[in-house]
Amino acid sequence: MDDFLVLERYYMQEALKQAKIAFEKDEVPVGAVITHQNQIIAKAHNQVETLNDPTAHAEMIAITQASNSLRSKWLYDCDMYVTLEPCSMCAGALVLARLKRVFFGATDPKTGACGSLYSIVQDPRLNHKVEIIPGILADECAALIRRFFQQKRSFENLN
Repeated sequence: MDDFLVLERYYMQEALKQAKIAFEKDEVPVGAVITHQNQIIAKAHNQVETLNDPTAHAEMIAITQASNSLRSKWLYDCDMYVTLEPCSMCAGALVLARLKRVFFGATDPKTGACGSLYSIVQDPRLNHKVEIIPGILADECAALIRRFFQQKRSFENLN
């Protein structure tokens, strides 16, 4: 296994740790990390329910943390690792922040905006493109999401 793949898997494992924190807090289990020069500069998980904020996705929180860490609104030399394909809001934020690449685990055929439903980060009409690398630890990422929603449905059926 080459060094690049080892790093990809390591960073996605870190994003999965964040997703598991979200799961424990009854949030949709999505986690994200942002790296700069092979160092993690941001870690986040979904906090939509906790903060009563529909924009409190892991990606959005991680972008804010990374921008604060680098003291820059531009994240040109940064990569994001996220357990679920970003939605349109988050994909737009990736473009606006000028991230270099987004690595994601599970695809999201219902709301994914990095290739599944839309491809906002690769839209040639926009002033920046983000490279997409899908499928990193996809099975583990998808299994966590599935487990969360199966538990939700089971709970709803009891009531």
